[in-house]
Amino acid sequence: MSEVTYIDAIHAALDKAMADDPGVFLYGQDIGTFGGAFKATKGLVGKYPGRVLDAPISEDAMAGVAIGAAIEGARPVLEMQFADFSSVAFNQIVNQAATHYYRTGVPVPLTVRLPSGGTPGSGPFHSQSMESIYAHYPGLVVVTPATVADAYSMLLESIELDDPVVFCEHKFLYRWLKSENFDGDALPIGKARITRPGKHATVVAYSAMVHEAVRAAEILHAEGGWEIEVVDLRSVKPLDTDTVVASVARTGRLLVVGEAFPWGGVTAEVVSRVSADGFHLLDAPPVRLNARDTPIPYHPKLWSSHRPTPESIVHELLKLLNY
Repeated sequence: MSEVTYIDAIHAALDKAMADDPGVFLYGQDIGTFGGAFKATKGLVGKYPGRVLDAPISEDAMAGVAIGAAIEGARPVLEMQFADFSSVAFNQIVNQAATHYYRTGVPVPLTVRLPSGGTPGSGPFHSQSMESIYAHYPGLVVVTPATVADAYSMLLESIELDDPVVFCEHKFLYRWLKSENFDGDALPIGKARITRPGKHATVVAYSAMVHEAVRAAEILHAEGGWEIEVVDLRSVKPLDTDTVVASVARTGRLLVVGEAFPWGGVTAEVVSRVSADGFHLLDAPPVRLNARDTPIPYHPKLWSSHRPTPESIVHELLKLLNY
């Protein structure tokens, strides 16, 4: 196989899921002949007639139709054009899909694909990271793949699950992140991965921030010989506390990095869990680093200083290392 991208992995996973299970269908705005806003479904409408369906411009209606189909035994994959717009379907996702099995014993095997995170020039309505909001609600699985292999294997696993899954795929990774193939160790949802081993400090990250954390670790190694361990959460609900605490036991220091807004959220949850379960392992107070607590700016230079960067991660790590 020639070099493949993150968006190629998503396309291939959708193709395989539909080939393997006639109950899988795709639903979203302009995903048919047009192939979707990011071309994740390009060419699939002809390959699977009647199973790649264009939706009205109503996220609320889209989610309602998909939930109803899932209750009746289908496995819909719902594409939101941007994660931000899923807030229009919030009631359907958190009050209907998330609670249905608890209320009735009937599962809702729905996968909601959210093109998440920021890209230069996208601004406040096309750049948000919604994973923390959905992870708050019982009944939803929330995944955040950071690699080409995980984008492929985790989407297939998400579609196979009987639980509703919010699949947060990062737009910045779509065509920037490349690999030789889709193969990887294919860890299950709920299991974190040690992306880079180290001994001086732990950085916990997910989605695109994993790559920023690795760059920061490489800078610190080149400049000072520091060995920074990077943990990729992979999914934020469920969250693999055991792997995180085990890493902190090796390093004694913790920085948690996320692209979402700072108030509450995944980074706060990781810090809380480590403080509760591994306080005795810490040699310094745990730290979290998020985007700034403002709407996301349009200007590329403002955007690049709004989200965590390798430089800002290095800055926080040096303070942590020198505590």
